[in-house]
Amino acid sequence: MAVESTSSAIVGVYKRILSELKANKYKQEDIFAVHLALEEAFINAITHGNKMNSDKEVKIDYSVGLDKFEISMMDEGEGFDPSAVPDPRYGENLYKINGRGLLLMHSYMDVVEFNNRGNSVRMVRYKEKPRLTETQGQALA
Repeated sequence: MAVESTSSAIVGVYKRILSELKANKYKQEDIFAVHLALEEAFINAITHGNKMNSDKEVKIDYSVGLDKFEISMMDEGEGFDPSAVPDPRYGENLYKINGRGLLLMHSYMDVVEFNNRGNSVRMVRYKEKPRLTETQGQALA
C-alpha cells in the first residue's frame, strides 16, 4: 500500500496493524513497541525522506503472523547512511530535540535493517523472543 506524506495519512494504517496484532494475541508491550517504531519510521520517511512533500508517497508492506510482525517502509527520498547518525545519548546530541527515532526503533524492534540507499527500512518484532542456548550465551560473554 502507498500513503501520502502527511502525518495524518498513517492513522488508518496504525489502526489496522494494531487491530491485527490484538487479534493475533500479541502482548500489550509488543503492540506498544510496534506502534512506537511505526510512528518513528513514518515520521522519518515523511520528514527526512520525502521532505514533507505531500505529492510523494511512503510505500508500506507488512505482515502479522502468529510468531512475528514484519514491516517494510520506503520513501521517495535520496536516502541516508544510518551509521552516520550520531548517538543521541552522548555529548552535545543529548540536548538536541531530534535524532532519537533510530534509537527508539532499534530499542523496540528485534530487527531493523536499511537498504543500501537508505530510503527503505525493514523491521521485525518477534512475539516470543528467541532464547539463547547455553553455548550461544557463553560465546557472547
